[in-house]
Amino acid sequence: MVVMEEFKHFVIVKFKEGVEVEDLTKGMEKLVSEIDVVKSFEWGQDIESLDVLRQGFTHAFLMTFNKKEDFAEFQSHPNHVEFSEKFSAAIEKIVLLDFPSTLVKKPA
Repeated sequence: MVVMEEFKHFVIVKFKEGVEVEDLTKGMEKLVSEIDVVKSFEWGQDIESLDVLRQGFTHAFLMTFNKKEDFAEFQSHPNHVEFSEKFSAAIEKIVLLDFPSTLVKKPA
C-alpha cells in the first residue's frame, strides 16, 4: 500500500575548500535537537559514487517533518535562520529539494 506521509527537506552540498565540515555537521545536529518540529534528521558523506556521477557533491542531509506546516515553522525558526547564514557561507554548490514523501515500503 502506498501512503502519503511526511514532508522531507533534502539537501546535497559541496563545501568550499578549507571548510571545517565537522563543525557544521555538529552545528546542524545541535540545531535539529533544539527544534521540536523536526521529526528525524540524518546525514552522510558520499564514499561510493563515481566522481563523474557525484558532480563534486560530497554530503547529503535529510530532515523529516510530520507535515509541510512543520517544515515552514522550522524554516522561520530563529535558530535555523541564524545557522543557515553560517551554513550557506560554507557552500560551493547546493541542491535543495522539499517534498511530500510517498512511502512505498516501511522500514523493517
